[in-house]
Amino acid sequence: MSVRPPTIRTRVAVAAAGALIAAGAPAAYATLGEDPPERPPVTAQARGKAYVETRLFFGTERPDGGPAVTDEQFLAFVDREVTPGFPAGLTVQNGRGQWRDGSGTIERERSYELILLYPASEARLHDPRIEAIREAYRRAFGQESVARLDEPTRADF
Repeated sequence: MSVRPPTIRTRVAVAAAGALIAAGAPAAYATLGEDPPERPPVTAQARGKAYVETRLFFGTERPDGGPAVTDEQFLAFVDREVTPGFPAGLTVQNGRGQWRDGSGTIERERSYELILLYPASEARLHDPRIEAIREAYRRAFGQESVARLDEPTRADF
């Protein structure tokens, strides 16, 4: 019995089938609710230096039923409690949010998002400052909590 070498037609058919399978893999994973295997990203070289991005979320409704925190009150709080520890800059955004309070009630309220960027090498230095900001807001405005989100990132100025 002799084995015949594959023809060009056979090679093209095998290559096409392989390409279709590879292209369909992400869709198959999405259908199954699974993450596709990791692939190296096709992006430009990362720019900037290692930073930490901290986001703090401040509610404005008072649990005791008092008046909501005003823009003027919040900006005065930022000037007094945040700017001294982060004089290089920060960002404040207005938002609308909801969360479940300690008694299980879903609360919807106007909110503020404070974004801080600082070198990753200074994270230990800034952590107590950020915790002091959270505690100061809780005390000043009778809040149950101030949410915190920390993400490693790269920044270039």
